[in-house]
Amino acid sequence: MESTFECIEPNAAGIDVGSFSHFVAVPQGRDKETVKEFGSFTEDLHSIVHWLEICRVKTVAMEATGVYWIPLYEVLVEKGFQVCLVNARHYKNVRGRKSDVLDCQWLQQLHSYGLLKSSFQPGEEENKLRQLVRHRANLVRWGATHVQQMQKALAQMNLQLSNVVTDLLGDTGMKIIRAICSGERDPKILSAFRDARCKNSQETIEKSLYRHYREEILFSLKQALASYDHYQRQIGECNQEIEVITRNFEDKSGGQTVCKKRESKKNHIGFDAQDRLMKMVGVNLTQIPGINGTIAMTFIAEVGTNVDKWTNAKAFACWLGLCPGTKISGGKRLSGKTTSCKNRAAEALRMAASALYRNQSALGAFLRRLKARLGPAKAITAVAHKLAVIIYNMIKNKKSYNEMGAGYYDELHKARAVKNLEKFAKRLGFDISPKQPITPCSTSTC
Repeated sequence: MESTFECIEPNAAGIDVGSFSHFVAVPQGRDKETVKEFGSFTEDLHSIVHWLEICRVKTVAMEATGVYWIPLYEVLVEKGFQVCLVNARHYKNVRGRKSDVLDCQWLQQLHSYGLLKSSFQPGEEENKLRQLVRHRANLVRWGATHVQQMQKALAQMNLQLSNVVTDLLGDTGMKIIRAICSGERDPKILSAFRDARCKNSQETIEKSLYRHYREEILFSLKQALASYDHYQRQIGECNQEIEVITRNFEDKSGGQTVCKKRESKKNHIGFDAQDRLMKMVGVNLTQIPGINGTIAMTFIAEVGTNVDKWTNAKAFACWLGLCPGTKISGGKRLSGKTTSCKNRAAEALRMAASALYRNQSALGAFLRRLKARLGPAKAITAVAHKLAVIIYNMIKNKKSYNEMGAGYYDELHKARAVKNLEKFAKRLGFDISPKQPITPCSTSTC
C-alpha cells in the first residue's frame, strides 16, 4: 500500500549511526544504490559527505547514538547540510513498517514527510563550555569517591573525626588528615589543628583521635589523600580553561554592575563567575535564591546564553522535563508524573531547589508548603519548575530578579486560602467574617 503522506523534504537522507559503520539512505532514483554502508574513520565520513552531495541531498536526519554521532554531525554541519538530530524515542514511536526496512531508510522516509523534530543543539562556543563544565562535574564526582575512602579508612582505625567536625574537607579535618599521613600520632598535637570556628572543643576532638593505627589502612589513607589532591589540581586547571572560554562570549551586560552574593568555597568554580555570567546573559542569575555561580554556569552550558529556541516558558520547562504529565483519557486525568528524561540543566535546578528548605525567601516558603503537602520529591520538582520559569523570563526580558521574601509569600497564600474559604461558605449558604481582635482592658477590675 502506497503512503498518502505528502513529501515535504524531497532532498532528505537518513543515517543510522554506529560505532563501527554508518548506514546512509538517500531518496529513490538518486543513485543505483539507495543504501550504502560506510566506515567510521574520518576518511569514511568525508566519503559520506561526497556521496550525499552527488545525490543532491540538502537535509539529513540522524539518530543521537552515544557519542558516535558527534564527529559525523560536525562534518555535515561544516559542509553546509541541514542536520536533524533525532531522539530515538520519538521516531521509534511512529507507526510504520519498521521491521521491513533499515533504520536509515525509516529515518529518511519519516524526515521526507516532515515527521521528525530536531533536538536542541547549542552554538559552537556553548558546546565548548558544555564539554568543559561536564568534564568538571565528572572530576568533582571522581574526587568525592576518594573522600569516601578517607572516611572509611579513618573509621576502620576508630578515628571518629567525622563525629566531631561538620565537614571532613574543612580546615580542621584536612589539617588533621594531612598530619596523620605525615607521621604525626599524638592526639594532643593533632587536636591543636582545630579551627576557631569549630563547634566542638579541642578536648572533644582529642578524645576522637585515640586510635588503633594499622599500616595497611594508613597506606590506603595516604593513597586516597593523594588521589583527592590530584583531582583538586585537575579541577583547578579545568576552572582556568572554563574562564578562558567564557571570555569569548559576547558582552550583553550593557555596562551594568553585579551586586555580588556570598558563595560557599566548597566546589567553587574558581573565578568571578557572577560577573562573567552577567556579561554572558545580560542578567545576574545568582540573585535567585539557591542559584550559585557553579549551578548557573552549568545551566548556561546546557541551555546557552539565550532562550529564543523556545516559544514560551512552558515549552522551556517541558523541554527540561519539569512539567506535570498530561495523561488524560475519557476526560479523566490518569497520571501527572513528569516525563522521564536525562537533562543536566534540570538536575542543576533540582539541586538548587533542594537547598532552599531553610531559606527565608518566597521560593523557600513555597518549597516548605509543598513539601508538607506533597512530599520532598514532588516539591523539589515543582520548585525546580518555578526556577526554570524565572530564569527563562529573566533571560528573555532582561529583567533582574525581585525577591519579595517569605513573609510576602505566606501572606499571599493566606489571602488565597481565605478567598477560597469564603467561596466555599457562600456555596453552602453561610457568610463568614474575620474574627475581631481582642483589645486589652484598660481597667484594673478586668
